[in-house]
Amino acid sequence: MTYLPNRLPAHGQPLDPRDAAILGPEGAARIARVLALRDNGGATPLIALPGLAAELGIGALHLKDEGQRLGLGSFKALGGAYALMMLVLEEASARLGREVAVEELFSDAVKAVAATMTFACATDGNHGRSVAQGAQLMGARSVIFVHGGVSQNRADAIAAYGAEIRWVDGTYDESIVESARVSEAEGWTIVSDTSWDDYEVIPGLVMQGYVALIAESLAALDTPPTHVFLQAGVGGFAAAVAGHLALVLGEDRPCAIVAEPARAACLFESAKQGRVAKVGEDEPTVMAMLECYEPSPLAFRVLERCADGFLTVPEEAATEVMRRLAAPVAGDPAVVAGESGGAGLAGLVTLLRDAEGAQAAGLGPQSRVLVINTEGATDAALYERIVGKTPAEVAA
Repeated sequence: MTYLPNRLPAHGQPLDPRDAAILGPEGAARIARVLALRDNGGATPLIALPGLAAELGIGALHLKDEGQRLGLGSFKALGGAYALMMLVLEEASARLGREVAVEELFSDAVKAVAATMTFACATDGNHGRSVAQGAQLMGARSVIFVHGGVSQNRADAIAAYGAEIRWVDGTYDESIVESARVSEAEGWTIVSDTSWDDYEVIPGLVMQGYVALIAESLAALDTPPTHVFLQAGVGGFAAAVAGHLALVLGEDRPCAIVAEPARAACLFESAKQGRVAKVGEDEPTVMAMLECYEPSPLAFRVLERCADGFLTVPEEAATEVMRRLAAPVAGDPAVVAGESGGAGLAGLVTLLRDAEGAQAAGLGPQSRVLVINTEGATDAALYERIVGKTPAEVAA
């Protein structure tokens, strides 16, 4: 484990106005309006874990369980589908010659527009499911690019929403390049959760979708947390949460710590170098949804201001947390957390084992920590191999 306090010149500075417009209260209100239209669109559970908090020596621990989000088992259900729906609304407004309201999203007129559109993305698994689900709900076509590290079970779960699956040799980063190349040639709309030069609006919409989960968390907590641990791949989720907290809580915002697999710590390296940096490909990480080697520039622009520290997480910490949540301390409920889902909690557990790092982060007996279980058992067979029980057995 390595902990790096944020000492970048931008740390603590206000968000770029473009990012503040995306991640602030207005964005939270818009995603809430969309969720109100969807089946199973209510808030996911916020779970208190007092037994584990006492065991770890902190004051309080709450876990936001995104494993129960919109039937997809992942926080990604908030992002890709939402961005796709906003793009359909925009296109419908242009074609119908008037501003189409969010409340008209599932109208026949809007769906007729969606039926003419094709959406594409690259994915490690969960983002592609969200885009595919959103396309199916709107009646649009989706083409999802998956790389060789994606399990067949995860690819099948995407195809179940009517998506066309295209396999790409190489890594997630290479599948992003291929999806962009093919989409441009075909005239498709690419819904990526990472940004690049002249491509920020759509990843910004994806991040805006994620704001829902932290807005729900703050509404459910009596007192804001002192610390929040945020797992990261390209960084969109971590940036969305940290950015929203900074905007709505100001100086009272919690200490936001970004946790990444040690084998794919591109944001850690970027923070160290003071610029967006790509890391070399190492052995695959068990935290497969976080296996990204280059951060989103949009996400890093937010995190260099709003993240207070960057942390690398060893492989064994992720699987340890899956098992600890499945067999909880007496009095705590069991939680089904996937390999990447518990990575934020794994970061907390790892940092508390390093006295110097914990002190640098201000962690102690008075700390109130929020973590997000970003996914449940999105690959049930792999979950059972790691935990020794099926997701259903743990949930029961």
